[in-house]
Amino acid sequence: MRHTFLLQYIPMATGNYYITFLTFILSYFYATWMFRSIERINRRLTEEQSRRAVYEERERLAGELHDSIAQTLFYLNVKLQQGQMEEARFAVSDMDQQVRQAIFNLRSLPEEGVSLKQRLSKWLKEWSTLTGIEIIPEIDIPPAYFSSGDEVQLFGIVQEAFTNIRKHAGAKKVQIIFTILADGWRLWIADDGIGMMVDMNPTKKYGISMIKQRAAAIGATFDICNREKGGLEICLASHARESKFG
Repeated sequence: MRHTFLLQYIPMATGNYYITFLTFILSYFYATWMFRSIERINRRLTEEQSRRAVYEERERLAGELHDSIAQTLFYLNVKLQQGQMEEARFAVSDMDQQVRQAIFNLRSLPEEGVSLKQRLSKWLKEWSTLTGIEIIPEIDIPPAYFSSGDEVQLFGIVQEAFTNIRKHAGAKKVQIIFTILADGWRLWIADDGIGMMVDMNPTKKYGISMIKQRAAAIGATFDICNREKGGLEICLASHARESKFG
């Protein structure tokens, strides 16, 4: 009945064309709405994962600082009771450096509008001022190349490496190269310190173990070895990854 009524005004071929066109328009708007909704959900999930990574890193740094200060205070108390004032002064100085470094470690986590390159450059400059160790940096990272979660891990790797240098290397100069290559990215850190003993297993050291864990978390390879001219070098690398830069 309806088809017969409409045929009085619209030919069947024209009606079929209109129906097809209307179906296409409705499908287009529905698909657009659906994909935008999915995109918003994915964006919220990514932001939530990034916030969680930052929160976990803050918790880790706070716990690490608490444990480190507790150990130093215990050591300080022992040395004071033994009357070893020089050792006590050294412990106080070391604790002061730990607190200072922890403060700008916490201040250097991902922030809105601040790139990883900018944060690393600032942190390295402050670290050099704090320790008196010269840094030769070569950092060439495009903005937003890494996710916030990966940035947290990479920044933590740099912090762990430089903390080990400050505590154990006896170095006067450190070189860091962090760059994007055709097949991925590469992070190389080398110092001119004492290196590591031949019979020492570097992966048993807490800092080195943390670097290895962080590297595994972002799918990167990790190598550490003595340099021929003295000192230690670590190298992390990753194969090509999907990014907004292709």
